[in-house]
Amino acid sequence: MSEDRAVKTDPSRSSFYIDDDYYAALAADFAGWQRDDAEITDMGLRDSCRRFLEREARLLDDGRNDDWLGLFAPECLYWVPAAVGGGGDPRREVAVAFDDRRRLEDRVFRLASPWAWSQQPASRTSRIVANVAVFATGDDDIVMTRASFQISEFHAGDYRTWAGWYGHRLRRAGDGWEILVKQVNLIDCDRNLRNPSITL
Repeated sequence: MSEDRAVKTDPSRSSFYIDDDYYAALAADFAGWQRDDAEITDMGLRDSCRRFLEREARLLDDGRNDDWLGLFAPECLYWVPAAVGGGGDPRREVAVAFDDRRRLEDRVFRLASPWAWSQQPASRTSRIVANVAVFATGDDDIVMTRASFQISEFHAGDYRTWAGWYGHRLRRAGDGWEILVKQVNLIDCDRNLRNPSITL
């Protein structure tokens, strides 16, 4: 995303950063990024990203939603496209979820409240994250990652499996990473999905 976009207010309390420039940059960032010549082979960097994604999965499985939210940058996005093969331009495509920071905070608050009826009782989940690949972006502080996932969910006597691949846009933060964009690409996104009551 362009760095000349001045932060005039706390983005965790507003959606001001989701504007036409943001949409255009998002579409550009997620266009053709999985190129063979952009894949990073440095094992230290790849291992760092893999461990970060595994930690994210572990926090969600453990129900530590506040800690999970802490992995995200202030100007973040959680995006579940309803387009096969990964989202392109969100202005022209339907999405299962398209949550900025404020909506993510609302999601975490709701899941912790007694009014989250779809999560009474809470789902029990087990996530597997594998086949992690890391790609350069032209900015040394930002990388893109692709990882396959499978989520097994047990809820109120029902068992369900979610599968697909993640596209994360990560930015260096101290000795680790923070999430700028998490894109969740479901292999069955084009069928009539019931709205997921868990965070994918």
